[in-house]
Amino acid sequence: MGRRAAEPGKSGAILDVFTRQVAEKGYDGTSFSGVASELGISQGLIVHHYGTKARLLEALHASYVQQRIDDAERIIAEFATPTERMAGVLHASILYQVLDRNRTVAFQREVARFTRQDETSEGRQLRRRYIGMMRSTLESGIDSGEFRPVDGSIRTLLIFGAAQWAWTWFEPEGRRSAEQVGAELVDFTLGSLLKDRSSLPRLCDPDGPIVAAVIKIITEEGAPKELPDK
Repeated sequence: MGRRAAEPGKSGAILDVFTRQVAEKGYDGTSFSGVASELGISQGLIVHHYGTKARLLEALHASYVQQRIDDAERIIAEFATPTERMAGVLHASILYQVLDRNRTVAFQREVARFTRQDETSEGRQLRRRYIGMMRSTLESGIDSGEFRPVDGSIRTLLIFGAAQWAWTWFEPEGRRSAEQVGAELVDFTLGSLLKDRSSLPRLCDPDGPIVAAVIKIITEEGAPKELPDK
């Protein structure tokens, strides 16, 4: 149920190949010539669509974070409580290592570079919006009495950062599945926040309804995701 491949000369196909090469080799190891060679097009066509390599990277940044925002909005709408919403977003952050792997690895490889972009860039504004959604969910949990009082700003950044290095150690074909690793992240994070931890087994269950709902949301028809080969 993946996307239909775009035509080689289209901007979407160029961004897809660039993204995969950044995931495999990093930004510095990726070039217009390599992208053009794989697609069988001229470098001039890439310049026509994107202008510069930096602008192509910004397109990767913005499109990735916008998709994460869209997913988070659907997850927040799906669940009734801040605790369940936070669990859903946390599970999603690890599931992306499988369900949207190329874009996730490319983004995480270059996340430090993105922090050096102009404050007014689209990608940075979107990232602030995404982090703001997480902070709002956390603070809603504090206000409702579900979470212990904590510094919402710092705790949100810690939560956001927790998944950003997963690309360096998570193996899609490894001993632990994305669902199982996500369960550990939920247990680790919500275990430190919840006043009443009796709901943790349900929230963490890798085969439970929260994970099932999140997978459905982030792989729904029409969403620009990659699915693992079976």
